[in-house]
Amino acid sequence: MSLLDKPSWNLMERTLDASSLRQKVVANNVANVDTPFFKRSDVMFEELLQGQMGSSTRSIEGYRTDRRHFYIGKSPSVIAPEIKADEKTAINNNMNNVDMDYEMSLMAKNQLKYNALIQQMNSEFKKMHTVLGGK
Repeated sequence: MSLLDKPSWNLMERTLDASSLRQKVVANNVANVDTPFFKRSDVMFEELLQGQMGSSTRSIEGYRTDRRHFYIGKSPSVIAPEIKADEKTAINNNMNNVDMDYEMSLMAKNQLKYNALIQQMNSEFKKMHTVLGGK
């Protein structure tokens, strides 16, 4: 088992992937602000994660000493971000539903989350470096 093969690292990695995908989706929405009949999309990740964490019931799980071993108890599922299009709304005369102010606020919010996560990962790397004898 490597030092980075822990559930918390895997969750941070998936969260960074979701943030990167969200940035691309929002940029696509902004690029199509004037495209007739374009429907904005959004990335669903935090909602899926919260749903899985909230619905999980405690069960007995076996300890694995190797990733190739079988799971005993509840098998972890990998949560992947999903892109959802908002097909029901229209805010412009051309049936487009992209609101530039909303998209820019989403982009800023996503950037703040991304920066906070990168700082957290850097802090964890520094801790590991210190523990492994770095100065």
